[in-house]
Amino acid sequence: MLVDACVLYPTLLRNIVLGVARTGAFTPFWSARIIEEWRRAALRTHPEQAAALAGEIALTGVAWPEALVDVPPDAEAALSLPDENDRHVLAAAIATDADLILTLNLRDFPGRTLARYGVRVEHPDPFLLALYREGGAPVAAAVTAQTDAAAAAIDPVPDQRALLKKSRLPRLAKAIAGRGAGI
Repeated sequence: MLVDACVLYPTLLRNIVLGVARTGAFTPFWSARIIEEWRRAALRTHPEQAAALAGEIALTGVAWPEALVDVPPDAEAALSLPDENDRHVLAAAIATDADLILTLNLRDFPGRTLARYGVRVEHPDPFLLALYREGGAPVAAAVTAQTDAAAAAIDPVPDQRALLKKSRLPRLAKAIAGRGAGI
């Protein structure tokens, strides 16, 4: 599965997605350009955290050394998407034989176009919700670990459901809260 930059930043969403990946539920992939987009987006919001961000990116690379996809330089040329800047995401998915692009920007990846390449697009909320429903405990544990870590840095401490909603994971938040896991 190819992970788009908008899933890698913001931090909590990235940590939840990669925390679930650590359970073995899926293998994430990305390109150097996606990592650079993550870096630029984070620095726009928090330029003072450049060193910490460099460390996060390095640790992510160490945790998933096989995740970095080499995209041939001309791979984007034949692709057409509503936003030309997203062609590299599809090119990276094709280069790694990924059947899924995980992104918040569903409109930028028309299903008909992606289907030509055997790729589909999904928002992190229904994707993680489906994994939770398939095997709840590991997903709930990964989500709880990440939300607990995030909550520890915030005063007053928000509840898990609020953190998940803020991370654009409202359906996952409702499902986990409904089972009483992690709250």
